[in-house]
Amino acid sequence: MSVHEHNRRSDQSHRYMKYRIHRILLVCSSYDGYILEEDGHIESQINREYLDLNLSNPPALTRVSSTAEALALLAEDQSFDFILTMYNIGEPDVFTFGKIVREKYGIPVALLTSFSKDIYRRMKEQDRSGLDYTFCWHGNADLIIAIIKLVEDRMNAAEDIEQGGVQAILLVEDSIRFYSSYLPELYKMLLQQNTEFLQDAYNEQQQILRKRARPKVLLATNYEEAEQLYRRYKKNLLGVISDVGFVMKPNDAPESEKLDAGIDLCRLIKEDTPLMPVLLQSSQTDFREVAHALGAGFIDSIKDYGNLIPGHGGVMDRFDSVIFTAPMIYFMAQLLIGA
Repeated sequence: MSVHEHNRRSDQSHRYMKYRIHRILLVCSSYDGYILEEDGHIESQINREYLDLNLSNPPALTRVSSTAEALALLAEDQSFDFILTMYNIGEPDVFTFGKIVREKYGIPVALLTSFSKDIYRRMKEQDRSGLDYTFCWHGNADLIIAIIKLVEDRMNAAEDIEQGGVQAILLVEDSIRFYSSYLPELYKMLLQQNTEFLQDAYNEQQQILRKRARPKVLLATNYEEAEQLYRRYKKNLLGVISDVGFVMKPNDAPESEKLDAGIDLCRLIKEDTPLMPVLLQSSQTDFREVAHALGAGFIDSIKDYGNLIPGHGGVMDRFDSVIFTAPMIYFMAQLLIGA
């Protein structure tokens, strides 16, 4: 059964996207605020992108300049659905701030930071359990929209997938720079594809329902999380896109990553669901033959040009992310066409 045929039967029996992000608390210094809005007011950009992608009800942003100010505001107003914070925003630090928010208010918190190896080195030394996600800012408002949609997908996954029959794509990637680069492209394709499905809707109400019933993106950054998501939602997965080397458990040190964790995950999936489409990507080209033997696709990827060309890692890493995005998007297009 195709995606939109299933949605047509389910439209009247399930309320899709019950949980939406309407209010965002943005925690950033004046300088970070300037960087975010260098190419125009960030809220205006989000509103414009929502309009271009045929999305309704863009979220409202409230900005504060420190974590202390954010906590004071939250003590008076708990109506925020999501918190997006930059890195250097005073005391308590972002990691402690995330834990406080999780314990007191249960609001999702994501860290948004510009690329800096010093920042990433310091982050590796911290307990990041209070942060739901970490993203790398590339100066593109598309990333903010992708973050919003990713958080909404996670909030609605259980009900929409298990009860409403919505399909999903499992993305397994531990590189902050990489998933920050291609998540916006993934969502742009999903949203544009979903717009095409709206054309044969019978009425406005069905258009709204179909818009909310688009396939979801489920992001895992370690083996344990990837396996849990696969086992829970495998009946509704369109496919799996995975890195080859990543850590086994949440908050494991990057140095402890298992170089063939993606191969183990692919083997588990293929033994359980032989026809599940799987795409692996890695700079370790020795795994190409193993991937093909398992019936998976494989894309070469060099994730850290900084080690190859000292001093040019930031620019080259972004360039490589773009190179990798094209074949990955093609793979996802095939999933959607065949759905």
